[in-house]
Formats: sequence, C-alpha cells, structure tokens
Amino acid sequence: MPGKTNEAAILFRHDKYALSDYIQEMDEPKIHTEAVEAIWQEVSPRRTATQSKRQVKLWALVLDSRSIPCCIEYDKTGWKLLVPPEQLVSACNELILYEEKNRSWPPGLPAAGKMIENTLPTVSVLILLATFHNLALLGLSIPGQGIIDLNEIGAAHAAKIVEGEWWRLVTALTLHADLTHLLSNLTIGGVFIILLCRELGSGLAWSLLLGSGVLGNLLNAWLQSPLHRSVGASTAVFGAVGLMAAISAVRYRHHLQRRWFIPVAAGLALLAILGTEGKHTDLGAHLFGFGFGTLLGLLSEHLTGKFGRPGPLLNILLACASAGTVLLAWWLAFEPVLK
Repeated sequence: MPGKTNEAAILFRHDKYALSDYIQEMDEPKIHTEAVEAIWQEVSPRRTATQSKRQVKLWALVLDSRSIPCCIEYDKTGWKLLVPPEQLVSACNELILYEEKNRSWPPGLPAAGKMIENTLPTVSVLILLATFHNLALLGLSIPGQGIIDLNEIGAAHAAKIVEGEWWRLVTALTLHADLTHLLSNLTIGGVFIILLCRELGSGLAWSLLLGSGVLGNLLNAWLQSPLHRSVGASTAVFGAVGLMAAISAVRYRHHLQRRWFIPVAAGLALLAILGTEGKHTDLGAHLFGFGFGTLLGLLSEHLTGKFGRPGPLLNILLACASAGTVLLAWWLAFEPVLK
C-alpha cells in the first residue's frame, strides 16, 4: 500500500545508524525528520492487517542488517514498515526468509516431566542414615572383638585411601561427627535429595549422589595431607546441589541463553553460605562434591534428554547397585577386624 512519510516518521538508515545504536534504541527510538525523496511502499511478510510496534522494529533491524533502507511510520491504521519501491521485492524476500528461519525460536519451555512419587522411600533412606548414626555412637559390639569404633574403620582417612582402602570413600558418607552434623545434612540435603529423586527416579538419583560423593572424597583424599580424616554425607549433599544446578542449566539453556550459568552460580552461592561454616568444615569435600555433582548432572541430563528417563526396572537395578555398593564397602571395612 503506497504511503508518504511525514515529519513524525521514525527513520532507520543503514548508512547513518550503526546496528548497535539501533539495538540500544529499540525500546525508545528517537524521532527523526529526514524526508524521503521517493514514495516508499509498505512491506510485510505476514497477512495480518496490523503489526505490533515491536514486530515492525524487529523487521527494520533485519532489513538494516541487509543494507536495505527502510523507515517506520505510524498512522491511524497502525505501525508500518516502508521501503523504496525498487527494494520492495528484496525486502519482502528477506523478511519471509527471516520469519521461516525463526518460526520456532525461541523454543517453548521443555515439557515438565511427570514427577515420580517416591518421597516415602527417599525419606526412609534418610531415616536409616539417622539410625545408623545412633548405632555408630553406641558402638557395635561383636563377640570376641569387643566394641568396634565405626568411625575408626569407616572414616575417609586420606593416607589409607591412597594406599588402596577405597571402601572408605563410601563408608565415610554414612558416618557423622555429631547430632548437629547429621541434622544439618538431613534437613538441608534432604530437600535437594527428595527433589532429585522425584525428578530422576530413586535409582538414578541415588546412583548419581553416591557417585558425586565418592569422587569428591577421592579427589579430596589425593589433595589433602595424609593425616586428613573426614566423615559425613555432606559431600553427596553438595553433589545434589550441583546435580540440580546442572540439570536446570541444561534443561532451560535456550531460555537462559547467555545467562545459562545462573543455576550453577546459585549452587555456588549455596555452597558459600552453607558449606563454609564451622570450625571443622571440610571445604574441599564440599567443593569437590559440588563439582562432580555438576559434571554428573550435565552428563545425566544429556543422556536423559536423548534416551529419556530410566524406566522402573532400570531404576530398581540402579537402586540395588547403590545399596549393594554401600553394603560391600562396609563388609570390606569389617573384614580386617573380623579376622
């Protein structure tokens, strides 16, 4: 539809305004009074009668990037994008191509997966952990052996781990220094663990938690002094924080775009707030647990996005494998004592 610009026309010229200037002035463009010599024509790749102000500005940016002169005009019928007559076909083709390439962008939010109702089994495991703590405090009495100090045979002793007692990487996760240590892990970590188990399924979630805790303890043992000792599930707890952060960063990466690091930064903030307090806090174990949790979270989210979440059978197998690993570790811890 022919039209003639007036003094209130908003002009966007490739030879006058840089692309960065245009982007900066997207929301509040300046009014220019430069006259257009020829009669310019409206261009629109859509058949709708009217276009929004933002949409017309976006099209103007597209044409400006292709060195096609254009201007935006507003009249009683709405916002219009005008181009010289000799550029009408080129402008229309460019806008049609842009619309086709960006038809599904940005992509919609990923479909929310159905949360798995497994809160009761997860809480039961946490209660079992608390019960085991009471057993460790009382000491385990074995006929002919006396009372066995579980912290002595199960703590993450750096020198002994390096010498080959790998089971301490696992057994240390089930021990706690005192009641405060236990309650902090159950209350803070319980929230993340319950959410993670509902999101991924108990089997996969506990496998990843165990993996992040074991790997965190291993790296911590290698880097600490040979006399370093630690106990507690907090390595796995901060692994859960890293897992949730990585899953969120991957799942919503298209919408976060350049802010993809925000979930991981939030996890690091939690690590700084909760993982550095206390005189005997093992910062290395917390940090490495978070780091390995993040790496495992990235890997698991990539695989679940490609193949889907594990089914019930695979979740059961993973849960049994995790439980079996803990039992095997404690069996190996007791073996030297029982000889």
